[in-house]
Amino acid sequence: MQRKAQHGFTLIELMIVLAIIGILASFALPTYQSYVVRTRVSEGLVMAAAAKTAVVEAASTGAGGLANGFATGYNSTGATKNISSISIAPSNGVITINTTEAAGNGALVLVPYVQTGETISALSTTTNSTLTQSAVQWKCLAKGAPTFAGVRVPDNALEAEFAPSDCK
Repeated sequence: MQRKAQHGFTLIELMIVLAIIGILASFALPTYQSYVVRTRVSEGLVMAAAAKTAVVEAASTGAGGLANGFATGYNSTGATKNISSISIAPSNGVITINTTEAAGNGALVLVPYVQTGETISALSTTTNSTLTQSAVQWKCLAKGAPTFAGVRVPDNALEAEFAPSDCK
């Protein structure tokens, strides 16, 4: 009598494969969700480019004499699905990007500063026209970041896990 060859997989083999897939998915899903939020936050950094330009222009023209300080000439682009607002502090040019719940529901802070040798100085309304676009540098702050150039992270700061790598 001839035996027929077995076709297909046994039940136990299928259960082992499903268990392995389940374990891999349990690691991948949270990582993917965090990646999606970080991608949404990056929209705010792109939108903040216009605010950065406004701050540098105000600094190079002497923000102290301008009515709105460093916020002079900046018109917010308005809210999106991921970004609720972008604002500039008139006194020091700090840009605050407020994200919606879909993008982490927090504030990301961009601090403008000038570095001369080892000395780091925050911008102030007394900054004069010797500044250029390349002279002003930016430091990004999220929750848990130390105070930088006299600017501290707000209480509603974006969680560090959702912030770009240079903001942590």
